[in-house]
Amino acid sequence: SVLATLSDCVIADCDVDAPNLHILLKPEVKETIPFKGMRKARIIDEKCERCGLCMELCRFDAIEYRDGFFVDVVRCEGCAFCYRACPSKAIEMISEERGKIFISETAYGDFVYALLEPGEENSGLLVSEVKKIAKSIAEEKGLDLVLIDAPPGIGCPVIASLSNVDVALVVTEPTLSGISDMKRVLELARHFNVKSFVVINKYDLNSEMSKKIERFCEEQNVKVIGKIPFDESVPKRIANLEIPEMDEIVEIWENVKSYV
Repeated sequence: SVLATLSDCVIADCDVDAPNLHILLKPEVKETIPFKGMRKARIIDEKCERCGLCMELCRFDAIEYRDGFFVDVVRCEGCAFCYRACPSKAIEMISEERGKIFISETAYGDFVYALLEPGEENSGLLVSEVKKIAKSIAEEKGLDLVLIDAPPGIGCPVIASLSNVDVALVVTEPTLSGISDMKRVLELARHFNVKSFVVINKYDLNSEMSKKIERFCEEQNVKVIGKIPFDESVPKRIANLEIPEMDEIVEIWENVKSYV
């Protein structure tokens, strides 16, 4: 199986907003590191002279008045404009815990993942921290490969996941939304000069759309490195916290390793 070959790499789950790889890998957490993220404003009530300048200047409407001024940390973007403008120096910029990073071991090797607190931002920064720790573990143990499970989309966490990587494996499905998302990710990877390969999942559910994906990839000089057929047992096994094993996935993994 693929998992049997993972002992020579470090695994990192960079979907920090909604990590789920740990559910399948059942890690034993060895160390928990608090993640503080960016600094946000806090008003020191005993110093505040109630002038209201901070609330007037905040373009994010993060400062409110209820028997005194206070900062809504969800709205605060950490720009520090109010901190610099306050005439009574009643505002401080503080960095509180925004999430956690977990360094762990699994039956398949070292595993690093993280969880951002609900509603918190700067997930790209947390992704970078997860990658940094995973890389340091790999270097310490003399391993040449860090395998990253990246988040979906093309936003800040994905950009952070793609930075300084050698190969991106884009998994798509034969649907209109699948093709659209694939094109956007490939464009992003190309922008960062990251070599990309494509895998078509459930390719046999829509053979015409799968052929369309293959034609597009051929036009873009992107290799389709494998196709996975639909298998009803896969969601059932995942629901039972069992890792599905398919010959096609093993073949894809061997192909990926040959290009890394």
